Amino acid sequence: MLHGYEGYGIVTNNKIIQRFVDAAGEIALNPDAPENEKAFLTRQLVQVTLPHSSPGHVPIWKRTNGNLTLSIRSGWNHEKDKPFGYPFGTIPRLLLFWINTEALRSKSRTIYLGDNLAQFMREIGLNPDTGGGKRGDAKRLRDQMNRLFRATISFEYQVKDASLEGKGWVDMQVAPKGELWWDLKNPSQATLWESWIELGEDFYNALITAPIPVDMRALRGLKNSSLALDLYTWATYKTYVTSLKKEPQFVDWKNLMGQFGAGYSDHLNFKKKAKPVFARIQSVFPSFNYEIVPGGIIIKPGTPSIRHKPSKRNTSQTG
Repeated sequence: MLHGYEGYGIVTNNKIIQRFVDAAGEIALNPDAPENEKAFLTRQLVQVTLPHSSPGHVPIWKRTNGNLTLSIRSGWNHEKDKPFGYPFGTIPRLLLFWINTEALRSKSRTIYLGDNLAQFMREIGLNPDTGGGKRGDAKRLRDQMNRLFRATISFEYQVKDASLEGKGWVDMQVAPKGELWWDLKNPSQATLWESWIELGEDFYNALITAPIPVDMRALRGLKNSSLALDLYTWATYKTYVTSLKKEPQFVDWKNLMGQFGAGYSDHLNFKKKAKPVFARIQSVFPSFNYEIVPGGIIIKPGTPSIRHKPSKRNTSQTG
């Protein structure tokens, strides 16, 4: 088993190991990602992330990082007259990277997914040849697309000090409009109509505001672990922030678990799982400069995974 991936419901095999080795080798030989290998994710979804596993039948799912709280409400499946459920795991994360990147590229709320499911699956890093069973990538993708696109995502920010108490929030529909025409039984079959979604205006604005650039090659190497995807994106963001401020930052395991560690019994269990993941992240992000110390991790200034221009917006809301 590939060390660092156990415990996330991921069955590791030689293909996963080879994909990781290939990504690490390619990045080592060419640290600067080509333009077509750059992806983006909005800063809010770097600071607080989606569930790693299904939360089950709960009325709302939420995660808090400092003053920022992310909450998700499931969309309603009118055909089956029940909730779609919550987006979880690696697939909605890969979808969000792709959607964010396309929104920035096209500068449009309308995102075209194409008329060929197999082609779209390859674009986001999934395998269209896994078969049409319940665990096949095509079926899992369609399920997670429904969960993600029909969900309502809310961000709430609170300020409390001796002289001031305030709150701000935004409730966003991910994709209030869309059409999906793909053939799940025959993913390579082109359809007569092109699939598309229209992002909610507030969700689109969140995506294009202060996006964090990441390396698609690293995402491909880490894509079999939702925790690895989360921590990699967080690591490149924190590297940028610490470099901007020219000082390292200590983050304790309890706070990091609160941000990313849903489903762990305690912060020591989370630490046990996170340490080898950070080592793997450094293999695909060689300039990631960190140190494991008693009680937590220190992120040091370094070169971000993707070099980018400083944002004009305030970077004080760091997680």
